[in-house]
Amino acid sequence: MTTRARKTPGRVAFVGSGPGDAGLLTVRAQQLLERADLVMTDPDVPQGVLACASAEAEVRPAVGAPGDVAKDLVSEAKAGRLVIRLVSGDPLTQSAVVAETQAVAKSSVAFDVVPGVPAGTAVPAYAGIALGSAHTDVDVRSDVDWAGLAASPGPIVLHATATHLAEAASSLVEHGIAAQTPVAVTSDGTGNGQRTIDTTLASLAADAGELSGQLIVTVGSVVANRPKLSWWESRALYGWRVLVPRTKDQAIEMSERLRTHGAIPSEVPTISVEPPRSPAQMERSVKGLVDGRYQWVVFTSTNAVRAVWEKFAEFGLDARAFSGVKIACVGESTAEKVRSFGIVPELVPSGEQSSEGLLADFPPYDDILDPVERVLLPRADIATETLAAGLRDRGWEIDDVTAYRTVRAAPPPAETREMIKSGGFDAVCFTSSSTVRNLVGIAGKPHARTLVACIGPKTAETAREFGLRVDVQPENPQVVSLVDALAEHAARLRAEGALPPPRKTKRARR
Repeated sequence: MTTRARKTPGRVAFVGSGPGDAGLLTVRAQQLLERADLVMTDPDVPQGVLACASAEAEVRPAVGAPGDVAKDLVSEAKAGRLVIRLVSGDPLTQSAVVAETQAVAKSSVAFDVVPGVPAGTAVPAYAGIALGSAHTDVDVRSDVDWAGLAASPGPIVLHATATHLAEAASSLVEHGIAAQTPVAVTSDGTGNGQRTIDTTLASLAADAGELSGQLIVTVGSVVANRPKLSWWESRALYGWRVLVPRTKDQAIEMSERLRTHGAIPSEVPTISVEPPRSPAQMERSVKGLVDGRYQWVVFTSTNAVRAVWEKFAEFGLDARAFSGVKIACVGESTAEKVRSFGIVPELVPSGEQSSEGLLADFPPYDDILDPVERVLLPRADIATETLAAGLRDRGWEIDDVTAYRTVRAAPPPAETREMIKSGGFDAVCFTSSSTVRNLVGIAGKPHARTLVACIGPKTAETAREFGLRVDVQPENPQVVSLVDALAEHAARLRAEGALPPPRKTKRARR
């Protein structure tokens, strides 16, 4: 007798995306999104939250009346899928989603509810407002008991749009709240385009009537202390658009660091990394590693590390192929890439993170202590000869191998090119001479009012050759140091009155 295997039961999860900042997504929500087969989403869920979904997941909008949406959720779950109903904000605070949940609950399908961080507390916190332990939160886009609201203790938090401000202010004043009570109105709460206007009930509609989108309005004496606690909008690069001329996978570290300082990074690939035209050199080098031909392998970039590991995978090798071989890395980011494969490099420059810094620490060949005199140097086809020549001067035999080719990327969209030329970007961060040359080649020279930050002296020299003014160069040529130096420079100029306050921008979907 045979038993037919049962189909794995599906499930529905109602997940809140929170108030806007993708960093506020709960751990449980992230776990479910990573496992989801289907994500049915609201249109105002931030792209940064949707990016947490698995690449294999189907993503589609939730369309129709609550009953129709619930019917789709149940049908997909009965087919054995994990279905995420992704909602902007908090699921059970929205009438339509509550109706969807009740309809799913009547079916045989199991479901979960994952609350989102509520905007009523998160947005005031991002605006620098300490609500304290007692406050009242109400959506004024529906019927409101104004008399009861005005009599409530502590600060009042209103969910509104600009069209509701005049009625809200007049109703609260009519029911006993002083017209001069401090008010803070925040748009795009927790986003990098967040804007908070300080006003009073008497001036609320006049001062904030032109704001768009959903607004959080905080009413009460606690608003007066906001300037002392304003941490989100007071960051050095807040609201700045910063051009990052790097490929998406290389730009992750820089873009994240820029966001911590409040900037909105715009990634524009200037190079494309491709395999060498002939694989023979790399194949011989990999065989040489296995056969003990090399004493050292010197990595000058994360691309070189990736190229070697891809060749390893092609031949069915792993990190054990490096047994007995010493590894040197030109900088910390390259070293981190090597460590990600379970290997600790023997040498990373103690001083300047560059070819010169590596040469300063690299030991000369010793025919007694060194059993092998050969060094493998896998790198780009356009690499300079500085490192190879310096190693030869130290007595080493060099196998200088083309591990990958760098070719100029396609031009960015016309809108981006126009922003580059017209000063639409507040700053640009260059991480190599090739990023300077290629950006100018595919998009044009950045406008004179755009601040230029260069990671090191070689990059800065190239930028000046193209007629650019170099404003920022960190002492330590690393990505994090470059971004931090840009933030320090901007803060110093603003303190001196040489820069206007950071521009206010529309919401940036991450």
